[in-house]
Amino acid sequence: MSKELTSQVLGELLEARNFMGIKAALAGLTPPDSAEAIKEFEPAEQAALFRLLPMQDATEVFEYLPVDTQERLIHAMGNEQAVGIIDAMSPDDRTALLEELPTALCAKLINDLSPKERAIALRLLDYPEHSIGRLMTSEYLVLRDDWTAAEALDHIRSHGRDQETLNVLYVVDDHGKLLDDVRIRELLLCPLETKVKDLRDSVFISLNATDDQETAVATFRKYRRNVLPVVDGHGGLVGIVTGDDILDVAEEAATEDIHKLGGMEQLDEPYMNISLSKLVQKRATWLVILFVGEMLTATAMGHFEEEIEKAAILAVFVPLIISSGGNSGSQAASLIIRAMAIGEVTLKDWWKVMRREIYSGLALGLILAIIGMLRISVWSAFSPIYGPHWFLLALTVSFSLIGVVLWGTLSGSMLPFLLKRLGLDPATSSAPFVATLVDVTGLIIYFAMAGAILRGTLL
Repeated sequence: MSKELTSQVLGELLEARNFMGIKAALAGLTPPDSAEAIKEFEPAEQAALFRLLPMQDATEVFEYLPVDTQERLIHAMGNEQAVGIIDAMSPDDRTALLEELPTALCAKLINDLSPKERAIALRLLDYPEHSIGRLMTSEYLVLRDDWTAAEALDHIRSHGRDQETLNVLYVVDDHGKLLDDVRIRELLLCPLETKVKDLRDSVFISLNATDDQETAVATFRKYRRNVLPVVDGHGGLVGIVTGDDILDVAEEAATEDIHKLGGMEQLDEPYMNISLSKLVQKRATWLVILFVGEMLTATAMGHFEEEIEKAAILAVFVPLIISSGGNSGSQAASLIIRAMAIGEVTLKDWWKVMRREIYSGLALGLILAIIGMLRISVWSAFSPIYGPHWFLLALTVSFSLIGVVLWGTLSGSMLPFLLKRLGLDPATSSAPFVATLVDVTGLIIYFAMAGAILRGTLL
């Protein structure tokens, strides 16, 4: 059943107060589908639907809901039910929720957790915000070097039911230091008397709990893993990070970059949920900055007022020139920012990028220059609009396009490197920002070219 049809059925059952029908409908859905259906309703209806979930499914469905929906449900639940749900959540999902709750409510919920879960929650929240430690879970199994495969499998049967994953198991020493990882298939396929130490190759990848979360994304992408161990500064195993959490981090990072590329601050809430005042605030800051930047364009136009008075036809091509430069700059900025984000380009590659963009800018500028030359030539064959000096005007526009597009590609490609070198987010060199920068310089290039080519004729 599609999401729209499921929501429609649940809405009709809710309106008819057919609670048994709702229970039956929800029981027939997987937890992700139940969460998808519930989040489509208004807050009061969400709470009503959630209370009708089968008890064994409630926690799992809760983990699939967006954090803002989880927060509303926590406020709607009684304290006992809320604590029961949070206590049963996986540590990483619980940490993501708790760090979004108001401090007082977060402290109260943590205080009401079971001693074991309270200790885990406090330990994870103690890691820096946006660190890998906030993503990890403690639901994993460890093995010992001197165990046989039979003993390891018995351990899995006894303690593996509630673990996050059993695909990979971790070998630690007596002090909890990570020695290696072992795939469960190796245990299943080897003779039962084989020692765990004989399965180890001592080649493993791990993450540091205090590293930035984007480090984890890059590591998962590089090594194509579904789960990775997390260690402390002494190499001790403190948790694991799974692929579903990495997907969330990657999505959030991509969303942030897209918002910045669009010339605005990142939205902290879904578009349909954020208040109008916050939405305006997030968009206004960069819009004002870009507006002030465009004032420089008007200033530059005023500086060339005398040239425009002598040859008003020059003003006709101003939008064409500056938009071409802005577009080429936006293209280059987008390409380099994305290449940096996925590790294709690093700071040391700046010269290689500059060299490629010089060739690209010249080629792109030449293509537009030829089109511009043809446009003016064809129009002049049928109309006197460009006057007797149309060929010189065509040369001016063509050479200006080459210069402006070249400058745009260089600006758009080099600005992310400059920001990265200064320790800033390269995505801040958003497409609108680059376009505004190139608008001003594009005018200077255009009128300087006009002065050189048209002097003694139109100027």
